[in-house]
Amino acid sequence: MKRLHVHVSVEDLDQSVRFYTTLFAAEPSVVKPDYAKWMLDDPRVNFAISRRGQAVGVEHLGIQVETEAELTEVYGRLARADRPVVEEPATVCCYANSDKQWIADPQGVAWETFLTHGESTVYGKDGALDRLDAACCEPPAIAAASRGACGCGPSASDTGGGS
Repeated sequence: MKRLHVHVSVEDLDQSVRFYTTLFAAEPSVVKPDYAKWMLDDPRVNFAISRRGQAVGVEHLGIQVETEAELTEVYGRLARADRPVVEEPATVCCYANSDKQWIADPQGVAWETFLTHGESTVYGKDGALDRLDAACCEPPAIAAASRGACGCGPSASDTGGGS
């Protein structure tokens, strides 16, 4: 079963954790000094917030899947979307090990599709995303399309481009 993913950049993590804990009537499933996540079943959403130096507001949206078959299905849809796709297999982002693909919609809203394989002790791979100013996990090509270069993750040319 797929789950909607929403990631919001916030100014004050503690204040935002209190707000969303009250709103969702649930404690976060992950809390780090710069990040928190709720895995909610009602509504079925992976809702994450972070304080990593990015402008506040919706950072990106996504679809989280639970199986390789669902990931293949969603990847197929992205390939037919007539937009550049950036692949990130076996990546570390948001304290998780995942296989991902990124795409920006026609308005520039960044979307990720991903399957998480387990937790990570760091925000991103090779420490590149551990810096406070590395605000997002979006590859530069997708970040540039959505709101300006983020400076993290591989570029489309590093991953063989899109579809």
